[in-house]
Amino acid sequence: MAAAATSIMLPQFPTTSVTVRSTALPNLPIRPFRTSFNRVSGSRRSALFRVKASEDASSSIDTDELFNDLKEKWDAVENKPTVIIYGAGAAVAIWLSSVVIGAINKVPLLPNLMELVGVGYSGWFVYRYLLFESSRKELTTNIESIKKKITEA
Repeated sequence: MAAAATSIMLPQFPTTSVTVRSTALPNLPIRPFRTSFNRVSGSRRSALFRVKASEDASSSIDTDELFNDLKEKWDAVENKPTVIIYGAGAAVAIWLSSVVIGAINKVPLLPNLMELVGVGYSGWFVYRYLLFESSRKELTTNIESIKKKITEA
């Protein structure tokens, strides 16, 4: 049985006085900003942070069933080294693409150019495939054929 906890926490403000001055405004009298959290009684202090626990059957996860299912699926895999190599390759590809995107992002004007290319391509895609009914049907047919190729392979 799992218990879901809900916590409610009120924001805490600094207890020191804050003074803000602007050079564009005339000097006004300083009014300190103070909070009354230091003077909160014990009963009200416990009301600031309240946790409610409730039991919800839909959020409970049976870990034994999950591990058994994963073990069965892993045992059903015939070529385990290939799966491991593909997984490691995917992780390296994600890391490498993150590095490349970070490097591109540091070049001046290039991120804005890439954003412009993305907006242009999105506009072309909407015009080509989504604007007219016949092209939407064509896109649906293409997606269905790709799904069929993936599931049959």
